[in-house]
Amino acid sequence: MTSRREFLSAVGAASLVGALPVGRHWPAAEMEAKIKPIGLQLYTVRDLMEHDVNSTLATVAKIGYREVEFAGYFNRSPHQLRETLESLGMTSPASHLDLHELETNFDATAAAAKALGNKWLIVAWLEMKEYPKAADWKQLAARFTALGRRAHDVGLRFAYHNHDFGFELVDGIVPYDTLVTESDPQYVDFEMDLYWIIKAGGKPLDYFAKFPGRFPMVHVKDGIGAPTWKMADVGSGTIDWAKIFAKKKLAGIHHFFVEHDDPTDPVASIRASYRYLSHLTF
Repeated sequence: MTSRREFLSAVGAASLVGALPVGRHWPAAEMEAKIKPIGLQLYTVRDLMEHDVNSTLATVAKIGYREVEFAGYFNRSPHQLRETLESLGMTSPASHLDLHELETNFDATAAAAKALGNKWLIVAWLEMKEYPKAADWKQLAARFTALGRRAHDVGLRFAYHNHDFGFELVDGIVPYDTLVTESDPQYVDFEMDLYWIIKAGGKPLDYFAKFPGRFPMVHVKDGIGAPTWKMADVGSGTIDWAKIFAKKKLAGIHHFFVEHDDPTDPVASIRASYRYLSHLTF
């Protein structure tokens, strides 16, 4: 399978073409929350999408997913994809994009996202060697704010999706922390990939408490833990999802996108993850 970086590089240019009983007062301790709707990052099923877009989206919808996040348009126009999604009862709140493409071709990229029905433009990947000093990350945060302002001006939002490398010290600072603290919260959101941050030793709940409301989207990706941190279907790994999602209001989470970078059987994987999340209470 292709890596995320290879995939985004390849598709960057192409992407531009139950009720409570009446009368009962339930104490807070008795209330059980659930994830709804459950979304999917389509990078998980990218090989299937490249072969047959309509059939793959139909399978995703049949499993129960109601939101999808794109990473490339698979040789379809945004309008065509939106029509297909609407016919299946699905929407696409966001798409993963390349930073260079977004900065150099913003108008066309934003127009395509709006045609698809997106609310967020998300930078999905950074090349670490381009940011070797702490000052580089501060400048990047300013670039994020500038993109956020442009997104706001056309009725969209801007966000950044992390990997584990954003938590490796650079000149004594945590790059991810710089991006959050130095970017303007009025214009910049963050899509927290919970697998990558936990693998890197970060604590999602600490970030939620320190930066409340900054994380409207999360990637729900599981892993078996140290030392390998091999990815797993959601619910079959070691991440305590109930503990994390119990703080979803504090974090500001509204969208939950299942993801597995390299599943052996993509359909079986997304089915297992959906089954677990659809029954999860917290």
